[in-house]
Amino acid sequence: MTEATTTQLKRVLKPIHLWAIAVGLVISGEYFGWNYGWGVSGTVGFLIATVIITVMYVTFIFSYTELTTAIPHAGGAFAYAYRAMGPFGGLIAGYATLIDFLFATPAIAAALGSYLHFLYPSIPIVPSALFFNVLFIGINVSGMKESAVFSVVITILAVAELLLFMGVVGPHFRMSNYLSHPMPFGWGGVFAALPFAVWFYLAIEGVAMVAEEVKEPKKNIPIGYISGLVTLIFLTFGVMILTGGITDWHRLSNVLDPLPESIAIALGKANGLTKIFASIGLFGLIASFHGTILASSRQVYAMARSGYLPRFLSKLNRRFQTPYWALIAGGVISMVALYFDNTAENIVILSAMGAVFMYMMSMISLFILRKKEPDLERPFASPFYPVFPAVALIISAVSLFAIIYYHFMVSLVFFAILTVVAVVFVVMGKHKVQLIEPGLN
Repeated sequence: MTEATTTQLKRVLKPIHLWAIAVGLVISGEYFGWNYGWGVSGTVGFLIATVIITVMYVTFIFSYTELTTAIPHAGGAFAYAYRAMGPFGGLIAGYATLIDFLFATPAIAAALGSYLHFLYPSIPIVPSALFFNVLFIGINVSGMKESAVFSVVITILAVAELLLFMGVVGPHFRMSNYLSHPMPFGWGGVFAALPFAVWFYLAIEGVAMVAEEVKEPKKNIPIGYISGLVTLIFLTFGVMILTGGITDWHRLSNVLDPLPESIAIALGKANGLTKIFASIGLFGLIASFHGTILASSRQVYAMARSGYLPRFLSKLNRRFQTPYWALIAGGVISMVALYFDNTAENIVILSAMGAVFMYMMSMISLFILRKKEPDLERPFASPFYPVFPAVALIISAVSLFAIIYYHFMVSLVFFAILTVVAVVFVVMGKHKVQLIEPGLN
């Protein structure tokens, strides 16, 4: 039994677009979410956790790029796991990727709403978050080239703003603040902080979702990934360390808008620069929000095209060649998540869980494909193989265990849904279907 695809995306993306998508997907992680990690580890404990997670992402991205360039498929990890492990492997990796991106979107939407509320207290968080959902679904429907140009502009503005933030708060940094209760929970706190450190880089793997829309993917994808990762590492440590020395870090460990709050503490809330920063602070959140909507829609599209989700979700808009039903479906999920958890902390954890689970599946796929298909063309080979993918796999597994240990109920939801999906998959007989698509065979 076979299934074939009849839809095709347009190749329009260049290295600058890939850099913008890679950085744009992640850059909101510097604006919010990570600061929850201070609450479980302290500043130094979280710094150690971030170093560990940075090592994970460096080794992961250099290994993941091998898969992305060898198998440039919109399904990303779904395609790699399917090729390595068959239908069940594809299902599990695809599910984890969907959780990763579909729940990153409402978390960022909640932060957008919070930033607006900081500027204009009369504007409630959830309605504005819902408005952003509708607006950016429309932008993404309008065409990939248009979306990519928007990504470049908004990402450059977001990076510039974080550099401005570091310049403004740097003179107010006090080491005494940063080292106040640096590791209140010891090494256990470092372990607990790993999922929040993931938020600094979560979603960079989304570049793989646009692989079918990249010109010369085997040459350009590595450039996009590596340049994006270098940019993010610099921003991550600059923002995290400087913010931790502004005041007693406890004041910022449980808010959705730590950066404008930091400037307000340093300069005063009435200072004009505080308002300006909060206003342009929307750029970083918008960049990631736009990027996660883009990436999640391509994952939905790819899995629907392969029959792993309802087929209508793979339909493309005739004029713009964009997966409009996939975009709408992602928007609905985002709105439902916002309704049930507008604080975003549990959504952040659920998204991080999907991410590290997907990282594990991807590294396992890489090892299997090295054995199973030694002659597969690999335009970019993972350096220091097998060390890099092994390190990425081990740290991802430790991070997954940390999430399960400290967030058991969220983890229960993740695995309960996966179980239901797997049962439906078997009942429908999808595990017996051999897909015929470029990249999957």
